[in-house]
Amino acid sequence: MSQSSKRRLSTPTLGLVWFGASVSLAEILTGTFFAPLGLERGLAAILVGHIIGCILFWLVAYVSAKTGASAMGAASRSFGHAGSNLFAVANVIQLVGWTAIMVVSGAAAANLLVPMLGEAGWCVVIGALIVLWIAIGVKRMGRAQSMAAILLLILTFVASFAVFGGTPITPSGDEGLSFGAAVELAVAMPLSWLPVVGDYTREAKKPGAGAAIATVAYFVGSCWMFVIGLGCALFAGSDDIAAVMAQAGMGVVGILVVVLSTVTTTFLDAQSAGVSAESIHPKLNSRVCGVIAAIVGTALAIFAPVSNFEEFLYLIGSVFAPMAAIVIADYFIGHRDRSDVAVDWRNIVLWVLGFALYRVSLVWDIPCGNTLPVMAIIVIVAVAVDKIATKSQVASN
Repeated sequence: MSQSSKRRLSTPTLGLVWFGASVSLAEILTGTFFAPLGLERGLAAILVGHIIGCILFWLVAYVSAKTGASAMGAASRSFGHAGSNLFAVANVIQLVGWTAIMVVSGAAAANLLVPMLGEAGWCVVIGALIVLWIAIGVKRMGRAQSMAAILLLILTFVASFAVFGGTPITPSGDEGLSFGAAVELAVAMPLSWLPVVGDYTREAKKPGAGAAIATVAYFVGSCWMFVIGLGCALFAGSDDIAAVMAQAGMGVVGILVVVLSTVTTTFLDAQSAGVSAESIHPKLNSRVCGVIAAIVGTALAIFAPVSNFEEFLYLIGSVFAPMAAIVIADYFIGHRDRSDVAVDWRNIVLWVLGFALYRVSLVWDIPCGNTLPVMAIIVIVAVAVDKIATKSQVASN
């Protein structure tokens, strides 16, 4: 049986899965941060940031789609089968963290619309639905996620009309957010999916088309969510989409948007945590580990203060942007596959330097954000080092 015949997700299904992933309260809330720029500059920053972020999203998605490797499997091609465990462990931790952030934000919004359960009760409900989604499995997940995404598409139109019903508010003269910083914030959201997207595009029946439609669907959905958030701040004068929907009398519709969007996004995080755990040790079952990640994330949502995620986004970027840059350089330019070695120390050192460069670059104010120049520098250095190493090896022989 060929590798492609074993794959289980059609191109339209991948598109619906990643549209569903993009519809989230976290993306809407991030969009509210753009309000100081005003409508036109805010929209421009959202668009520019998403173009940059989604190009990187597509490149990483394509590597897994073509090779059939998971996101961490693709990392092993650059860092070695043991070296990639560093990123697999980091990925499990950040995905459990994302699960907690998404569950608590969804529960807070749901509680505002229907307060009878309390936030802890809503955390349990949302966590249980995420576990159910994981239990459905990849084979049947496509159908469930597709139906949920279609319903979300309809509900998102309704929510959009509720948000953009007033007169835009003029932003204050003190912006507090530069255009470059706003672009970087827009880049950070698709960037946070880099260690996840390959776990699903590897299942694409048509690799090229699957990676492309996943990227386009996420780009459209994520931009839309950011614009809704921007609209909440500028038109409704609120940074809380649940409050806006409640004021518009969208009780049932609002609760469906909140719960469905949280589940369809967060289940990808929890399930990918399981896939990454399995890549660390093959005896671990990815579905069982995914369920455990969902339960731990739900518990953190109830008992830990996890609502602030802006700095968390930047931390994810500093870990996984350099990793992705090296994977991209090795696959598309160097055509290297180091998965047969334990650790590729050269690339580990490059990643450490890239991590440090990313952290330092956070204080830069560049119109295109800092991710693009940092990743370009890492790619150029990785290619140059590879060429020097190749020439030295040839000369020594």
